[in-house]
Amino acid sequence: MKQMVKLMAVGALLTSTGLYAVSTAACIGCHGKNFEKEAMGKSKVVKDMSHEEIVAALKGYKAGTYGGPMKGLMKGQVMKLSAADMEAIADQIKNAPKAPGEFKQEAKADEAQVININAGVNDPKKLAAEDLGNKKVVTEEALGLRKTDLYSEDKAAPVAADFNRPAPGSAPKFERAYVNAPPMIPHSVEGLLPITRDNNQCLGCHMPEQAKAMGATPIPPSHFTNFRPETVLKNGELLKEGKVVGPKGDLGNVGDIKLAKVKKLNHLYQGRFNCTQCHAPQAKIDPIVGNTFKPDGLNDTLKTHSNLMDVMNEGVK
Repeated sequence: MKQMVKLMAVGALLTSTGLYAVSTAACIGCHGKNFEKEAMGKSKVVKDMSHEEIVAALKGYKAGTYGGPMKGLMKGQVMKLSAADMEAIADQIKNAPKAPGEFKQEAKADEAQVININAGVNDPKKLAAEDLGNKKVVTEEALGLRKTDLYSEDKAAPVAADFNRPAPGSAPKFERAYVNAPPMIPHSVEGLLPITRDNNQCLGCHMPEQAKAMGATPIPPSHFTNFRPETVLKNGELLKEGKVVGPKGDLGNVGDIKLAKVKKLNHLYQGRFNCTQCHAPQAKIDPIVGNTFKPDGLNDTLKTHSNLMDVMNEGVK
């Protein structure tokens, strides 16, 4: 019988077959491959803890008697762990091979620092060099993104992308590309993917009640709101917001449903559970082409914050 147990800070995937193997793959996104980092810049360096200290921490998190800023996050992550599971996790951590030079601690991110993700993309010199509209002759190499002639496509290779980023809690944030743009992910997502409805490790740090302590961007109110019309099939008729849509068996035109009754929730709306549908990790790569887009209204506040709910509610009573 296989049982998957999620543990974010000192987590593991356990396979129970009488004898079980332990994997700490889910931990490395925050703690590093050899547990050499302070998770979120706040936890202890686990590699420096003894076997007994690791087990005691896990038991304390489960009982709610241990931990500082990570206490609220960890309690929910360890609830399914047995005492034997905790011992196995500690064994794997302490017995992991340690490569020389692997334990260099990254500097914590300056919370005030925000990186312009589009820097250099709309550089005037770059745009002038690519101004195909004013060129009398456009070469084959300039037509495509891979900058090769049409007869060498079989030899063309995509640009190598490096997605290696600092661990969560140690990466400066990216400013938004435009007002209310989904913020891009500035940190490593190693060990945090895939995201499912039942296993979303983003929530541990980005839920509003945790975000401030973690130095993370809080999930905005729009993600706790259901804007969709209530849709049910009743007696063979499709009802949206209590109104019959078209004749029986025919959806008809739903354009008469002007505004759904907005429902504010006390939990994350499940239509938003897949974070990486809108938020994506960024590669270290030089932009292939220039970009003439310049956002309107992207002031210092909106570079790092959302006012989407204010926009959605504008003019709505």
